[in-house]
Amino acid sequence: MGGTEHLTVQREGATLVLTLNRPEAKNALSLAMLVGLYDGWTEADEDDSVRSIVLTGAGGSFCAGMDLKALAGQGMEGEQYRDRLKADPDLHWKAMLRHHRPRKPVIAAVEGHCVAGGTEILQGTDIRVAGESATFGLFEVRRGLFPIGGSTVRLQRQIPRTHALEMLLTGRPYSAPEAAGIGLIGHVVPDGTAREKALEIAERVNACGPLAVEAVKASVYETADMTETEGLAAELARGWPVFDTADAKEGACAFTEKRPPVYRRA
Repeated sequence: MGGTEHLTVQREGATLVLTLNRPEAKNALSLAMLVGLYDGWTEADEDDSVRSIVLTGAGGSFCAGMDLKALAGQGMEGEQYRDRLKADPDLHWKAMLRHHRPRKPVIAAVEGHCVAGGTEILQGTDIRVAGESATFGLFEVRRGLFPIGGSTVRLQRQIPRTHALEMLLTGRPYSAPEAAGIGLIGHVVPDGTAREKALEIAERVNACGPLAVEAVKASVYETADMTETEGLAAELARGWPVFDTADAKEGACAFTEKRPPVYRRA
């Protein structure tokens, strides 16, 4: 497994857990963290034994956004990773899930600060859990900046536009209950238990047919901007082949025999 000094990678059964690990800076994004994230998404995509991903943060925070010292020209930790960025100038956007969508479900487990770039990364995840004291928000306009991680495009597609615009234009913080109320997150849990809840959800995902799970996720995203007629046609093209897989046959047999299915991605 990969990882860097600012991004740890662990396996929990069939789940790959990526932990933003720069707690002294509330897990503000660093070059080492971005490289670690990109490598983590790649590892999950390439390893068929990985069926889900949990993204979380160390030290009671999720992510406080970009390292503003670096933006101000004061350097960024992890100079040894500069060659990676030169080789792939798009790496940081892929790491932040702006230009990349993992084929496995990504579950966010948020504690503490999830603001600016943290909220932007959050929008690239599929299922979202937060501790009750977590804080969300896109603070860029308060600093004279633009949330260029995708928020002006994605946020209005994920929550009602009036809420998206208020979050984008005021730069104010949102509590976890308020974020849940507008649909930005799906679960609010006691502080310190977001990772546990995310892993619980991951286990439910992992128990399902992996080919079906990946096809369903792909269909949801690829049909999002289609007309209903176009979307239904695309859904049929994506979903019908799943019925011909060994996994589908195993699911039916397991149901008939009243036993847990054993899926083999075939």
